Amino acid sequence: MARSPRTRNLFSQERAEAAETEIIERSRRIDFYMTEYSVEYLADKMNQGRFVIPEYQREFTWESERQSRFIESIIMGLPIPFIFFWEMESGQLEIVDGSQRLRTIQHYVNNDLKLTELEEIPSISHTYFSDLLPSRQNKILNRSIRGIVLNEHADDQARFDMFERINTGSKVTNTAEVRRGALRGLFQDMVTELADSEILGRLAPISKKSKNERINEELVARFFAYGDGLENYKDSPSRFIFDYTKRMNEKFIEEAELSAIYRRRFYETLEFVERVFPNGFKKTAGATTTPRVRFEAIAIGSYLALKINPQLAQNWQAIDVSPWIDGDDFKKKTTSDAANVKSKLQNRMDFVKEALTGAL
Repeated sequence: MARSPRTRNLFSQERAEAAETEIIERSRRIDFYMTEYSVEYLADKMNQGRFVIPEYQREFTWESERQSRFIESIIMGLPIPFIFFWEMESGQLEIVDGSQRLRTIQHYVNNDLKLTELEEIPSISHTYFSDLLPSRQNKILNRSIRGIVLNEHADDQARFDMFERINTGSKVTNTAEVRRGALRGLFQDMVTELADSEILGRLAPISKKSKNERINEELVARFFAYGDGLENYKDSPSRFIFDYTKRMNEKFIEEAELSAIYRRRFYETLEFVERVFPNGFKKTAGATTTPRVRFEAIAIGSYLALKINPQLAQNWQAIDVSPWIDGDDFKKKTTSDAANVKSKLQNRMDFVKEALTGAL
């Protein structure tokens, strides 16, 4: 049976050509090479400190059972996932993904890891590397593991993309964590500092797990980025905030007074929120978590309202948010469904801004 012809062109020639240009431009930023390292080489480089474990990486979290299972896989000859590196200007390789595996290899080869009970090779359970026959030790040391190195010619955005996409495959995307790894500068340092402020902790509590994943830093970064306007925002918070952070790192160097200005913006806005909103950024007084969309609406909406009418800060006692803060309209504005679409993001910030500016 013949296939029916298309009734309409969903992707015009003009859009196809624009897409091709975008693909080529993005591809030019990716400059990497593939390599293979022996287990012996990897252990030696870890011992020498030649592989850099960056600050943003999590602490060593693999328990003995998981380390042992990984070593068992190496000994059995099973395929090992790629290890990803970033080639620094110094020539050192910064570990992007694989630090747990590399540290496990280091511990085992250095005889610091005693294997737990193994399923596939039970005869080497509760043994050290040095307990094996010399011939088997050599075979393990000779085993190769593949690596991908994003070299120094790739730009910061390419590095961020690599961080983010790798992390997406193994856990919830942690954009604040990968920004800290890909971008370092005065603005990013300020975001890190303010994320640990006492007032943010009171108004926007988060779980220990979320704090370890730097969700508080994500909130602060969004507060500044969205508050400065959504120009060039294309429904992708991670890319938008990455570009913003990179740009602000440069501006903080050029204009030293910006640090004090942005810190004042943060504290004045949060002090206003604390006075006006009974639950801060939380849904209820006893809540121990803070919905991100609710934070965005209240924090940035309040900043924009104060920017329009600074008198709100002095006359805060006359402001009553109770008629709308728990109402259906605000709840709809702060739903997580399609939360990052630009129109919805703008609408929830504007809702709070207009409610506050119309209160006096």
